[in-house]
Amino acid sequence: MPYPPPPRALPGPRRRTLLASAAGAALLAGCSAGPADPDGGTGGSPSLAERARARAARDSEDLVARYDAVLAAHPAVERLVAPLRAEAVRHMEAFGGGASAPSSPPSATPSPSASTSPSASVRAVPADQRDALTELAAAERTLADERAKALLGLPGELARLLASVAAAGAAHAFLLTEGAR
Repeated sequence: MPYPPPPRALPGPRRRTLLASAAGAALLAGCSAGPADPDGGTGGSPSLAERARARAARDSEDLVARYDAVLAAHPAVERLVAPLRAEAVRHMEAFGGGASAPSSPPSATPSPSASTSPSASVRAVPADQRDALTELAAAERTLADERAKALLGLPGELARLLASVAAAGAAHAFLLTEGAR
């Protein structure tokens, strides 16, 4: 009697890979604080930590704008996208941003200008729902990778926050990729 074929392996990172990446990033972040100046300050100019925090807040604001554009163009994906958008808003607030971003997603009624956002980094949303989710996943993945690289030179607490948000972004990318199927 022949053996049954092996189960079909799903593409993309596995849960263990995501968890190991997050644990490794958190471990690295715990060792990054310097003893001389915990904020990485330079005296009169904004410290490294302040610049990194402001950059992370802007990046999160741009990501929220992308989520808003996708929700406005494709209201059918609200069940998948709205919770991830809410997390992106929390990340933005954790970095000190969010004065201009609404805490709830835009209305589900698409308008002629709904495919673009005031943010310069947000491009038009693809007309195909799967393509829109794929682009959103790519944006999350790219930002998570950038944040993972940036945390190495930051002081402890900010590096841990950035590592946590990067891990969440990687998980969001995975969920969006799976949702696009």
